[in-house]
Amino acid sequence: MTSTGGNGIESYAMDEFDNPPKGPAGVHRGRRSAAARYTPFVVVVVVAALCGFLAWGVLSGEFNKVHWPWSPASSQTSSKTSTTTAKKKAAEKKQQEEAAKKQQEEAAKKQQEEEVAKKQQEEEAAKQQQEQAAQVDRSLSVRVINGTGISGYAATKQSVLNQAGYANVAAANPSGTLPDATVVWYQNDADKATAEDVANALGISNVQQTSGLGASIVVILLN
Repeated sequence: MTSTGGNGIESYAMDEFDNPPKGPAGVHRGRRSAAARYTPFVVVVVVAALCGFLAWGVLSGEFNKVHWPWSPASSQTSSKTSTTTAKKKAAEKKQQEEAAKKQQEEAAKKQQEEEVAKKQQEEEAAKQQQEQAAQVDRSLSVRVINGTGISGYAATKQSVLNQAGYANVAAANPSGTLPDATVVWYQNDADKATAEDVANALGISNVQQTSGLGASIVVILLN
């Protein structure tokens, strides 16, 4: 119900607007929390730090070294190609070193084989010379000189050599200077074995090599 007072103002029933809350009302606001007040400053600081970091990365080129998910595939391919090329070069270098080492080993082995073959040839040649020197050649000419003064003594020794297989034997008398003792002389190295065989047949122990003989082998018989 309404009523009109003496002053001409109508009266109304009491409602919530006739009993306002205590404290600031209308355009006045309550005090905000610390988080609400400091959050904008924190956001500004973080954004500024990120901007500084991005600027440093771009200017220094450090970002170019980082592989980003959105980086072009050519970077990955280039890196893989470089790695593959390096491995290939390393493998080729290793193969070259192994080939050079193998060649050196083969060359050393070949040289060793050549040295062994040369040594064998030299040994065979020396052996052949020894065999030739050791061979008795009863076809050589043998001269028996009688320096004893006993008549027919040289002919007796000639007969002994003939029986031993020597067919070219001649008996002779001495001429010139005679040695001090009975001796069998030979001139060539190849005749040494024959001279020793002659000396053995005649019972003579003195065998010497000399030059200027009139025969391959000369026997000097002395008392």
